[in-house]
Amino acid sequence: MKIVIDAMGGDNAPASTVEGAIAAATEWADTQIVLIGDEAKLEPLLSQSGVRPANLTVRHASEVIGSDDEPVKAVRRKKDASMVVAGRMLKEGEADAMISAGNTGALMTAGLLVVGRMAGIERPALAPMIPTIDDVGVLALDLGANMDAKPEHLAQYGLMGSLYRQKVQGIQSPRVGLLNVGTEPGKGNELTKHAYPLLEQLPIRFVGNVEARDVLTGACDVLVCDGFAGNILLKSLEGTAGAIFALLKEQFSSSLKSKLAAAVLMPELRGLKRKLDYTEHGGAPLLGLSRLVVKSHGSADGNAIKNAVRQARIAVQNQLVESISKEISGK
Repeated sequence: MKIVIDAMGGDNAPASTVEGAIAAATEWADTQIVLIGDEAKLEPLLSQSGVRPANLTVRHASEVIGSDDEPVKAVRRKKDASMVVAGRMLKEGEADAMISAGNTGALMTAGLLVVGRMAGIERPALAPMIPTIDDVGVLALDLGANMDAKPEHLAQYGLMGSLYRQKVQGIQSPRVGLLNVGTEPGKGNELTKHAYPLLEQLPIRFVGNVEARDVLTGACDVLVCDGFAGNILLKSLEGTAGAIFALLKEQFSSSLKSKLAAAVLMPELRGLKRKLDYTEHGGAPLLGLSRLVVKSHGSADGNAIKNAVRQARIAVQNQLVESISKEISGK
């Protein structure tokens, strides 16, 4: 198995991608890891680490797509950008999966223009894991790849999400829910009202509408929504978690008594923070592309990159893309 990593994408790149690649290559000797990026920047980091696994190599790419670049123009003009080179390797069969923490819009564009969408899929979806209090998590899609969607797109999201949780995470009969403003079948806007019966007809375990307040309690295993509502949900949850920890820090440092209490509670607080930490989940697959592409968080550290590699390995081993293609085509 060969997994290529866009070494220049992300807020902490290339240090984070090199760190994660070394950790992944060390743990999984049966997997070839290729870092795509500027050799002049990558090689010194590899040398400084003091560890160079035999299954970790570098492929030079002279250009970088930045966070401020306009996605379509960047992908079309920067032919030697690390993200584009990685996508091309995937398209041409030189790799089994691709990971990037770079510009989300550019990665989706590269997925569509370079890698290519799966036959029968009109809109690929970004599908990250949202942590839940029962530690099972919920796979939510789409959380930002497409701002607009049709009912048929939501139905495909439900099918792809269900297959992902089966193939990659071992849930035999994932519960699929539709994000809505109420649990009754007739609730919602025109999009959700028309998507509801389509999801009912699919060979999935559709549990109906799910309200945002129930997402973290594990109301479903797969949450279906359009990219606009989904991205607002994700950012709201991230912001709330960040605000809560900031308030806790402020309260626990307000007096000697609270500092002593904080010292006692610190292990539990660290455990709570870890439970809500996106890096433990690695990244979000772009479901609906012809090959496996995983989007890691923009601020991903080495641990997140390593976990993205773990995620990609399991998906490839369980033939995720092939399974989705088979279900969509009906063959």
